[in-house]
Amino acid sequence: MNQLLLGIGLRDSESFANFYPAQNEQVLQGLQQTDEAFIYLWGSSGCGKTHLLQAMCRQLAERGQTVAYLPLAEEGMMPQMLEGMETMSLLAIDDLDQIAGNAEWEAALFHLYNRIRDAGGRLLVAARVGPAALPVQLRDLASRLSYGLTLQMHEPVDEEKLKLLQLRAANRGFDLPHEVANYLLKRCERDMTSLIGLLERLDSATLQAQRKLTIPFVKSLLS
Repeated sequence: MNQLLLGIGLRDSESFANFYPAQNEQVLQGLQQTDEAFIYLWGSSGCGKTHLLQAMCRQLAERGQTVAYLPLAEEGMMPQMLEGMETMSLLAIDDLDQIAGNAEWEAALFHLYNRIRDAGGRLLVAARVGPAALPVQLRDLASRLSYGLTLQMHEPVDEEKLKLLQLRAANRGFDLPHEVANYLLKRCERDMTSLIGLLERLDSATLQAQRKLTIPFVKSLLS
């Protein structure tokens, strides 16, 4: 797989194969089947936007195409990082909300959009709100963001969260009993980002303690 720019790699766990779509089946199909040059993906935090951005990058990179993934919520991100990105087959920009209202960032993104269009590349962006609700001040950029394909993601309901957690656990090579998954939903932060982070911690803890994942064991860890 091609080395990504800026040393920002893709998580091994993020692919189309292990994405549980729940109510987002049409979004998944849209990403996999379209050749649209510009795609705007939006939905609440924890609904799977980052997973799909990285999955898209992974799929194209495995086909030998050049890709880059830029999470704007990470520290150290600067508008200058967009220079030359039009050479990528696909540029995926996460957390677009972070730069809305920043004049320097907005200008840099506007010019990048035009360069990508002229070069025949593809741009995939993700934000928590749709393009019309994004507080962008540069009108030309706002109009560009309304072009192309817009896909809205929906947060999974509790039963879907249970299945998603169990799928994640299976992909990591351990069993997550239904009663344990249900306990996590009732006693911990319920957004998927927090739940998946907790699942990764539990996986490491069970390996270290050489124990199965049970409710008493989870209780001891959370306390």
